Amino acid sequence: MAGWIYLPRLIDKIRLNLAGKLHEDYKPNFLHRGFDVKWFETAGVDPDEFTALVAASDTDGQVADWVCHNVNDRLDPAAQSGFNDTVGNYGSDESDTDLRARLAQRKEDTGMGDRNDIQCFVDFIDADEGRL
Repeated sequence: MAGWIYLPRLIDKIRLNLAGKLHEDYKPNFLHRGFDVKWFETAGVDPDEFTALVAASDTDGQVADWVCHNVNDRLDPAAQSGFNDTVGNYGSDESDTDLRARLAQRKEDTGMGDRNDIQCFVDFIDADEGRL
């Protein structure tokens, strides 16, 4: 969405939170930690202002249009590409043994320890939420 691998998930989390339906597991990292904060930092957007934008929009397309005009038009494309690469491959680097161990532990904790198709945290999230 608007060239960002993480934007659809972020918008969904904001909409769920606004509706009082964001799962408790996501609340500790919501907006101010993890991939959420990395997107805001990379995009140069304030989390509270973005939340207000999402709340005032009727469609995700309106949010994507705003991002295209207010973020993408002023941002170095390499920053967006770097963010997408980092998020899309987070946990797949075999040389990062600590991160690989954390991914393996998460897989074990959720009964997916035998899933070789889960090679990074995006895969894990997709599997955990039933898309993979």
